[in-house]
Amino acid sequence: MRKELPHFRLGLSYGGNQDWFREPMMRLGGCAAQTVCEMSIYLDLYKGTRLYPFDVNNLSKSDYIKFASIVKPYLRPRMRGIDRLDIYIDGFSQFLKDRSCCLTVSGFEGTEDVEAAQNIVKSQLDSGIPVPYLLLHHSDREYKDYEWHWFLLNGYEEYEDAFFVKAVTYGEFQWLDFQRLWNTSVSPKGGFIVIKL
Repeated sequence: MRKELPHFRLGLSYGGNQDWFREPMMRLGGCAAQTVCEMSIYLDLYKGTRLYPFDVNNLSKSDYIKFASIVKPYLRPRMRGIDRLDIYIDGFSQFLKDRSCCLTVSGFEGTEDVEAAQNIVKSQLDSGIPVPYLLLHHSDREYKDYEWHWFLLNGYEEYEDAFFVKAVTYGEFQWLDFQRLWNTSVSPKGGFIVIKL
């Protein structure tokens, strides 16, 4: 069974790209803010919120870059990045509150059971909500491009003996084996954000 949520494009880019950001620190450490940009546009397009301050039906790269500057104060880059779920939850919750949006935001720690994690990710995606995901360290070098990084999950494919997720970052997507992604074998682990309408 496959479930993929729709996602916007900016030219050839699948969503936005933090390499576009004007400030060097945002290009280096603006991944948490970028996931808020992506979520906001998605929620406006498909769930009727009003989080994106520009024309959501006429998306442009220049407006997306301006939006990232608006989001930055809520999830500003730090020396160690946004390396804890509670920092993300606090920043995203304040962003939502300032826009009178009543979504609830909570976290699911990377130390929890993989089956429970998979069930929550599946439930979120089945309800039409992408999942902001934080990967810190990983022992498998296949995931080196995702280390110390926030990205979105916006799809899954379930087989009898495997569960894959569609990871979105840097204007691209890739299908990843969720069990391997989750079982990092090293600490700290990260986790993901659960959003309820």
